Formats: sequence, C-alpha cells, structure tokens
Amino acid sequence: MIEDKVILQVLAEQKEEKENYKPQQWVSRKEESLFEFDSKLAQVVIGVRRSGKSTLCHKVLKEHKIKYAYANLDDDRMVNMQAEDLNTLLSCIYQLYGTDVKYIFLDEIQNVDGWHLFVNRLLRTNIHIFVTGSNAKLLSGELSTHLTGRYNEIRLYPFSFSEYCVYNKVDTISITTKAEAERKQAFMEYINEGGFPEMQSLRNKRGYIQSLLDAVLQKDIQQRFNIRNIEALKKITYMLISNACQTINYEEMSNLLDMTDKTLKKYVDYLQQAFLIQLLPKFSFKSRERIVGEKAYLVDTGLENNRNYSMAGENIGWRLENVVYIELLRRCSKDFQDIYYYKPSTRAKEIDFVVCNQNKVEELVQVAFDIEKQKAFDRETSALLQVSEDLHCNNLTLIAFSPSREIEINGKKIHIYSAIDWLLQ
Repeated sequence: MIEDKVILQVLAEQKEEKENYKPQQWVSRKEESLFEFDSKLAQVVIGVRRSGKSTLCHKVLKEHKIKYAYANLDDDRMVNMQAEDLNTLLSCIYQLYGTDVKYIFLDEIQNVDGWHLFVNRLLRTNIHIFVTGSNAKLLSGELSTHLTGRYNEIRLYPFSFSEYCVYNKVDTISITTKAEAERKQAFMEYINEGGFPEMQSLRNKRGYIQSLLDAVLQKDIQQRFNIRNIEALKKITYMLISNACQTINYEEMSNLLDMTDKTLKKYVDYLQQAFLIQLLPKFSFKSRERIVGEKAYLVDTGLENNRNYSMAGENIGWRLENVVYIELLRRCSKDFQDIYYYKPSTRAKEIDFVVCNQNKVEELVQVAFDIEKQKAFDRETSALLQVSEDLHCNNLTLIAFSPSREIEINGKKIHIYSAIDWLLQ
C-alpha cells in the first residue's frame, strides 16, 4: 500500500500544475465535440501514448469552466498502487478539492488492477468521471465487462494534418503561390516526421520516438501481459514498422523469429491494443475470409524514420496511404463505419479502402502518390471502376498528390482529390 501522505503530495503537485495550464494556447481537436459533460456515462479517452489524451481532457474541462479533481496514475510514485489504495486516493481528492467535487479526471487509470470497480462506485454516486488509457484492453476487457455500456468512448490519434498545420501556423486558406508552397512543404514534413504533439517543437525527434516506443513496449505491453521475451517483441515491432501498409505474413515472420504462429499473433494483438499499429481486415461478406490477410498500418508515420536501426526509404506512396487510413479512422468512428481493403484473389484488382455501414459499401477510396503518368492513372481508375461493379458502389474517390478535380469514365464519376485538400477537409 502507498502511504496517505505520498498520495496527497502527488495530487497536490498535480493540482498546482493543472491550475497553470492555458488551454487557449492549445490546438483544438475535432474530438472535443464528442464529450458528454452532463452524461452519467464515464467519458473514456483512449489512444497511443503521447497522442494528447490528457491535454484534450484538461482543455475541454477548463474551457467549459468545470471544477474538477485530477489524478495522474502514471506518476512513478503511484506505480505500485493497488485497488485498496483507490479509496485513499478518493479521500485525498476530497481533502484537496472539497467533498462537493462532481467531476474527477483519472489519467492512465488502467495502471491499477481493479480500477473498474472504483469507477463504477463513483458513477453510482453521481460523480462525472473522465478517464484516459493507453491500451485498448481498457475497453475491450475491463470496461465493457464491468461498466456494461456506461461509458462514452473517444479515440484519439496524434495530430491530423489539419491540426499539424494549426500548430505550426501553416496557412491553409490562402490560394497564393507562397501559401500553396508552404502547404506542400508542411505536407511532406508531416508524412515523414509524423504528428505526435510534443514532438513538434523538438529537434531530437529520434530520441523522442525511441523513448515513446520503449515506454509502450515496456509499460503497456511487457508489464501488463508479463512478457518475458522483450527482444522478440521488439523485433516484431520493428518488422511491422518497416513493412507498414503490407499484409502480415505470419508464416514468414514465424520462421524468421523462430516463434510459433500462436505466440506471434498474440504479440501482434498486444501491439494493436497499445495502438502502435492499426490492423486493416480484408473485405468479404464471409466472416472466415475477413480474419485472414490483415494489413498492418502505423498509428503515426513518424515511427518509420525516428527510431533506432531505421532503414526506411522514401516510400512516399505508402506513407500517404498510411496517413489516409488513420484519417479515415478518425472520420469514420463518429458514424460507426467500418473500413476494409478489397482484394478477393491474387489476380484481382485491389482497392486500398472500402468504407462500409454494416453490410452496405458506401465509398471506395484509392490512394496513389503519383497519377501523372497515363499508365499509373489508368491502373488506379480502372481498379475503382472494376470494384465499383463488383461491390455496387458509385461513390469513388482517388487521393493523390495531384490537383483536385472530377472526371467521368464509362458513365461513372471519380472524385480526384489532392491529398492536401482531402486531409484539410
């Protein structure tokens, strides 16, 4: 157990720190509109470490002038906190914030086993709870089991390109030659360096990303799942990062790492739960076919360059595809849409993203960095037209580093978007 005075000291320091925050200086995030302040549901923000979850919660609470208590459970002095310490934590919160406090923000709550019982108790006493976590298990396991729908899930990713431009004061409106050049430069920097908020003002981006990777692998995976072979986990992580946007070849990876297929899939699942990678399933109306041939994407393209032993090449087309997928996840989550890729056979034409509402295909999205050459243009548009017939969908989108326009081929319209224009929508 942790001594009362230690918990009180930590909370007092955190209270003093939060009172000096100036949210008006922070970048607005689209996810701010997803909070339900008067709801009886726990507001749960999940996402990869350092994506800005804590900042987001502080910002919305302060801007709505809500008096709230704050406890960051990721503090090193709280690392050994147990379920029996949580009542002491609540007592210390009352001492610092008063017994009439109605909003409590618990940061990185998944670090404490049995936390869900504590949150459930607070919800029953009509206290509004804000919770953050860096592991999907927060929802898929404990939360969904023990709160049974009593939570509002908000997923947060690193900065979108639009938010990146706001942070770096890039003009996204003017149509002057200078402004367009600045946007193109910002776009290339974004797809290469990534959008982790804290990293934007740092010169040593490699050191930052490496420390982030180490923290995720050790705290969110190794400690949580009692993994002994951390080196194998690191090798799997680096292999997936180096092969982003590709189908995971479990057999090949198992042979290279001398690891069973079952263990390998378990480790990949851990990486997904920690939000380092996002898996994209294959489109099929048959459930058996949807669970094989998954592709792995990175939560942020900055992971490719800014880490130890990186041999990443330009691969701008893949980086753009990765950025588009994460942006689709942002946009589709609020409408409860699902995303797949389409390739029914090795010889069939492939579509990068199929956006669905349940079993209805609503949009086909193809991504290509360069479509200026006729051969590349024909390849991408013919794939859209063919799959449009296969899946009975006429909402066709082609995203490229090319001017935005609308074309018509064989009576079907294809919306071609400049990658910059589409990301800034």
